[in-house]
Amino acid sequence: MKGKETRTRLSRKDVLDAAAELVRRHGPRSLTMRGLAAELGTAVTSIYWHVGNRESLLDALVERTVADLGEIRPVGRTPAQRVVSVARALRRQLLDHPHLVAMVHERGLTERMFLPAQRSLVHEVHEAGLRGARAADAVRSVQVHVVGHVLVERNRERAPVQRPAEEEPWTKDTAEQDGALARALAGPLDPEALFTVSVKALVTGLLGPGAMTVGGGPYPH
Repeated sequence: MKGKETRTRLSRKDVLDAAAELVRRHGPRSLTMRGLAAELGTAVTSIYWHVGNRESLLDALVERTVADLGEIRPVGRTPAQRVVSVARALRRQLLDHPHLVAMVHERGLTERMFLPAQRSLVHEVHEAGLRGARAADAVRSVQVHVVGHVLVERNRERAPVQRPAEEEPWTKDTAEQDGALARALAGPLDPEALFTVSVKALVTGLLGPGAMTVGGGPYPH
């Protein structure tokens, strides 16, 4: 009777939400049926009833991660602005769900995961007038830029303390007498701001000068 009562209180979404949170905090290896049952305060049999075995649970988490990445929607008044918005949203999704993204990759579904974002980029580069190989280069360049930036950010987070610290070598002398440059390089790095600057520059190069403006106005941060 206890199992039946538990089943009525739990939903499949509850189980998947709890499983995703465990993976987010501790990685896929932490996800056991007993541990998940304890997290939910229920019986292991109830977990099996809702999602099947552990492999089925992992498959469901992967499917949901792929679907979540498919929810990225371009915003902006020009194709270039919308390309940048897709890149920024994709970066954020990859950074927010590293363990789930790794699970998708391990199951051989990386290309499927990126397909919705790629299709959005295809539409926008077509709107900007690119076709054929030039359009393909633009789509791939933006995707590689996002993934590369995320990998660098993740590596920086896990790196040991650097000696000397990144900012220590920068003085007016080492910056070729450019004091403002030295102060900027000695300051803290803002990964999101740097990503936005770099992806805008990339998209401007791919789509042409003026791609980021509407009627002469600046592209909003």
